[in-house]
Amino acid sequence: MNREEMKQELLTKYGIEMWPEEKIVAFRQALLDWFDAEGRDHLPWRMNNDPYRIWVSEIMLQQTRVVTVIPYYNRFMTLFPSIQQLADAEEEPLLKAWEGLGYYSRVRNIQKAAQQIVAEYNGVFPNDPAEIIKLKGIGPYTAGAIASMAFNLPEPAVDGNVMRVFSRLFEIGEDIAKPATRKLFELLVRIVIDPERPGDFNQAIMDLGTDICGPVNPRPEESPIKEFNAAYKNGTMHLYPFKSKAKKPVPLTMQGIVIRKGDQFLLEKRPENGLLANFWTFPLFEEDWGDKQLDLLVAEEAAPDFTKIEKVVKEKTGVAPTNVQAAVGSFSHVFSHRKWNVTVHLVEVPNEHHAVAENMQWVNRSDFSEFAFAVPQQKMWEIIKKQQRNFFNSF
Repeated sequence: MNREEMKQELLTKYGIEMWPEEKIVAFRQALLDWFDAEGRDHLPWRMNNDPYRIWVSEIMLQQTRVVTVIPYYNRFMTLFPSIQQLADAEEEPLLKAWEGLGYYSRVRNIQKAAQQIVAEYNGVFPNDPAEIIKLKGIGPYTAGAIASMAFNLPEPAVDGNVMRVFSRLFEIGEDIAKPATRKLFELLVRIVIDPERPGDFNQAIMDLGTDICGPVNPRPEESPIKEFNAAYKNGTMHLYPFKSKAKKPVPLTMQGIVIRKGDQFLLEKRPENGLLANFWTFPLFEEDWGDKQLDLLVAEEAAPDFTKIEKVVKEKTGVAPTNVQAAVGSFSHVFSHRKWNVTVHLVEVPNEHHAVAENMQWVNRSDFSEFAFAVPQQKMWEIIKKQQRNFFNSF
């Protein structure tokens, strides 16, 4: 489809009349002049157009702030400086490098895609958008970002920032939460994108969308493209973009039991599937014990002096605890579709050998750095460190 056909589709299908060609050229110039002067060229993934570096950064930046990503990115590239080394990496150090970023399926998909590139493209990142999007974990946005930034191809890279900017430019009221709406914005970008500098064009729109044209407290009067912004001129900025509310994550009540024997703690490796797959945590399970004092609760089928916590610990370790500190703290952690409300309990068992299941391990505190911990585990650990300050000061 040529540009005139794209403009016609934009008009007939979406009712949007595209600017005349001279206005498109002026828009590109204003945007890129601003980017040349103000663009965030200090970002480490903008040092060159290496598709591997761009790819990793784009995956990390999904739903994560730039300032958070930078140290993760630098460490990741030091540990896995090439596609081949990423493809060959063991899972434990790979997860450890991603620890704290969340959305751990992404790093697993990065490795699977690296293995695809090694097996199917001789270790060379493909430069065809149709091939790029075949890689595991790469969708239309990431494929467009890589194609434009690494290979200078005029491909749209439409994310929330881009939809926000363009919905205000053209006063588009379509629901940006609907996947089908992305097609509209991809069409718009294909028409307007600078054919000589597509990567810079996409990055400039992204930079604008995260700051001057951000979702909160936008500053359109400072925008280099304000003269093209219909919503700004018409005083309708507050109406765009339109986004329907997402479903609230389902709350789940969880119990985290921190089991200690001497200087060691019991860690449990989570299953290969589901939330926090293959990460190590203190034993976690879903159960609501209510608002009563947990150390007074009695399991119906157990002896009157056998608390629920003690029962769980005995099932996990084979021995009864010597000390139980129930509900020493709590926290919430939100996933995309779940919200864990976790109560943390500290339990001590005799400092002797205890056989545990294959997916469990007694680990000295000083060795924690060797294990991949997701954010809920880190939150439990912070609670325990505060609770046991005197104990930990002895290390």
